[in-house]
Amino acid sequence: MIDKKSQSIFVQLWRQLPFFVWLIALWMLLWGQFTWLAFFTGVAAAVLVTRTFRLPPVELSGRVNIFYGAIFVFEFLWALVVGSLTVSWQVYDLRRQPGAALIAVPLLIDDDLIMTHTAVTASLIPGSLIIDADRDRRILYLHVIGVRNETDIDKQRESVQRWEKRIVMAVGSSAQVAQVRDAAPPVAVRGDVA
Repeated sequence: MIDKKSQSIFVQLWRQLPFFVWLIALWMLLWGQFTWLAFFTGVAAAVLVTRTFRLPPVELSGRVNIFYGAIFVFEFLWALVVGSLTVSWQVYDLRRQPGAALIAVPLLIDDDLIMTHTAVTASLIPGSLIIDADRDRRILYLHVIGVRNETDIDKQRESVQRWEKRIVMAVGSSAQVAQVRDAAPPVAVRGDVA
């Protein structure tokens, strides 16, 4: 019979397993090697990181929607292609400067993991870069290029909020999915044009 303390430790380890596996995969990607040596050194690095830096446990929802996950992946790949072509065109169009702005994007979901995924997704798409995140107020600050007016800024803001919705629909908890479906878009923060 397993006592309560051992059961609690087992539950904590089970919850942290995806994060642990991700650290190992990240290690192997950083070294560009998928060998046994890279795997075992990745395990050692993951143990060192998780034991040295006492980060709060990542609470995963335990829910993965394959359909919305596939939609997210396809939209993300499409956004990468379109963003790359757009930025390339802006660079080679010598007739005018592309225009840039600093914008604040309020997020709906109060979850560090969702906020991080949204920030990383927005930064990976060419033409935008996260420069700051206000965790308490759930606001991401981005530097974007290719904007000329308020309409372009609103489109950029809505794009990031759409990424947040896609991420929640793919991996968010049931409560977060209901919150995203029921809520109106967050109010735009004005006065953020640079």
